[in-house]
Amino acid sequence: MLGSVLVANRGEIACRVFRTCRELGIAAVAVFSDADEGALHVREADTAVRLPGAAPSETYLRGDLIVKAALAAGADAVHPGYGFLSENADFARAVEDAGLVWIGPPPAAIEAMASKTRAKELMGFAPLDPASLTEGDLPVLVKAAAGGGGRGMRIVRELPLLERELAAARAEAESAFGDGEVFVEPYVERGRHVEVQIAADAFGTVWALGTRDCSLQRRHQKVIEECPAPGLPDGVFGEVRGSAARVARTVGYRGVGTVEFLVSPEGRAHFLEMNTRLQVEHPVTEAVYGIDLVALQLRLAEGAALPDAPPAPHGHAVEARLYAEDPGRGWTPTSGALHALSFPTRPPSSVGGSAPDTPGGSAAWPGPAAARGAGGAPAADGGVAGLSAGSASRAPGAAVSAGGGFGTPGGPAGPENAAVGGDDASAAVDAHAPAGRPAAPAARVPVAAGVVGGEGPAALPWVRVDAGYAAGDAVGVHYDAMVAKVIAWGATREEAVRRLADALRRGRVHGPVTNREMLVRSLEHPEFREGRMDTGFYERHLAELTAPAGGERHAAVAAALADAARRGGTGPGAWRNLPSQPQTKTYGEHTVRYRRTRDGGYALVDEPGVRVAGVTPRTVWLEIDGVVRRHDVSVYGAAPERVYVDSVGTGSHSLLVRPRFPDPQDRTEPGSLLAPMPGTVVRVGEGLMAGARVRAGQPLVWLEAMKMEHRVDAPASGTLTALHAVPGRQVEVGELLAVVDEARDDAGTGAEGGAEAGVKAEAKADVKADIQDDIQDDIQEDEPS
Repeated sequence: MLGSVLVANRGEIACRVFRTCRELGIAAVAVFSDADEGALHVREADTAVRLPGAAPSETYLRGDLIVKAALAAGADAVHPGYGFLSENADFARAVEDAGLVWIGPPPAAIEAMASKTRAKELMGFAPLDPASLTEGDLPVLVKAAAGGGGRGMRIVRELPLLERELAAARAEAESAFGDGEVFVEPYVERGRHVEVQIAADAFGTVWALGTRDCSLQRRHQKVIEECPAPGLPDGVFGEVRGSAARVARTVGYRGVGTVEFLVSPEGRAHFLEMNTRLQVEHPVTEAVYGIDLVALQLRLAEGAALPDAPPAPHGHAVEARLYAEDPGRGWTPTSGALHALSFPTRPPSSVGGSAPDTPGGSAAWPGPAAARGAGGAPAADGGVAGLSAGSASRAPGAAVSAGGGFGTPGGPAGPENAAVGGDDASAAVDAHAPAGRPAAPAARVPVAAGVVGGEGPAALPWVRVDAGYAAGDAVGVHYDAMVAKVIAWGATREEAVRRLADALRRGRVHGPVTNREMLVRSLEHPEFREGRMDTGFYERHLAELTAPAGGERHAAVAAALADAARRGGTGPGAWRNLPSQPQTKTYGEHTVRYRRTRDGGYALVDEPGVRVAGVTPRTVWLEIDGVVRRHDVSVYGAAPERVYVDSVGTGSHSLLVRPRFPDPQDRTEPGSLLAPMPGTVVRVGEGLMAGARVRAGQPLVWLEAMKMEHRVDAPASGTLTALHAVPGRQVEVGELLAVVDEARDDAGTGAEGGAEAGVKAEAKADVKADIQDDIQDDIQEDEPS
């Protein structure tokens, strides 16, 4: 019996494991770097041990330090989470050699599968030889042999770029996983990324818990995942499940893992890899099968046996990963204070007078496995210890910030419920399954998930949030850019997708730029709604998914009026007898002009079709073309740099607050290359120094932020007059990296130079006039009415 578990990880997955540990009465131990001191996973742990340093190579990739931390904290076991050392066989052995329980597969199984090159060879596939590639072999994919998450991966479509991309992939893999080995394989265009969740015990039972589709990816890292994979032909469905079971048996697998495939448009399934760990997207399987996979890992590590049959699936679940990044700027990572992070939950409800659409599935842990000669996990009070992905019921409309949960969704049994007892699935056919799809044997314990002793199903929300941050935390630059995962369940795929889009739209995410708006648009895109997506989805549609959102102008109007209300400009007597210029406020590129009215309200200037219907310091109602829409306005601090406006009707917007008296002088030298994100300079172009000639598009500087490399290219051809980037240097967003002086006519003091000077003088005069007008407005506002 485990009494204390150390999680050798951070962020969202550490919080996720701690939640299950608490439910099972197991103490939680965290490790943390200097950059993570005070992080959410540290606050949620019972005990925490510091790993000095900030870089992953100094902290979360130091297996020796983590083992010492576990021993110092008195932990019984180590859970690796995902990423970092989760697929490192040497680390697993070190944990076991220290007398600790490793919550994962045997080290030999990790070793066989952790290297993608060895895994492919084991499955009968051989990587391509980079030295012998020809144009006819393209496109190819350069891929890290260890780890995952899209790091160390590059698509190569032009042979001259191969060496450069190999070097970049090696550097990224070394940084993320401590292993720079990469290999090359064919790249399947317009393929679907399909995976199978497996679980295996030490007694020969293997579960294949259905399929997941993870085709929506950026930089080979998953963005939206769902269970089950929609629209798979029966032949492909059976093939990937059978192959997943064979992989597990081949390597003597024990625990929870995932086998991944790339399905070509022709319906051929290509083996990709086996992830010998929990996956980021595991909640969608938990939602459909009503089972807590972390609890399952813990019980299997304690030596328990699986029931003969897995639980039956119900409904559909979809997950979206909320990243601190700007998709419209090349997926650039962002950082900074996270002022707000919350999403609404949706409790179950009865429809049409029928039985409530409540969670009530059959995922159960059947207690000791004495019948098979193994000591299983005991059930409480002689009952059955249920495995639930959720915790407590929440009131309608409650916000979830750090991780809610599911009960077992109810509904008709689906086709993906077969236990795999041999190399192939059972031949039994479920009444609800298409012909040829296997189903579970009938014998199982029908106890609701999360219920001990069979007391009945718990009513839990349909929207779950697993987060690594909470409001008030800061998103840093050292680790992965994922802030949270939002998961929704529905009786059908359409319901799940709609619920998830609605939850994301109604959420409050204030702080660094995120991909939230892109996620909503992705879920609502016809290709996704119809299940026709593939791994090239974002390559084809990124421009339309990141186009400026409509409604920003109205958000700026709402921000200006809420600001006026906060400053006490409402109420009787606030209007002026003296005529005055309209008040002016600028947010981003939008200048808003308004006047106060005799009744204490506001009238907009030059806003056709828009009328002010109501104003408070936090909420503004605007009638837009005859429809009244609510805008919630949030500011943080006495002198905020940004204002956040959320509206279900017109979207969510983060608006830069422009100063009333701008500095007319240019502050940035022409040709300056500024850091697009905070990060570390990992290298500069070979032979670059001040005075060197560079060409447009030439790579100059490589930055590492959130474990990904980002290249900064020359914006134009010219002379490199300054190079401030030095490998190892930490830079902030907007910091000067280099200056490229374009070739130009130095005799710019003639007519063109004079014209330029005249334009600048005119601009300064306009600014001066604007300042004088603003001062006059202030004087009139201060006059008594």
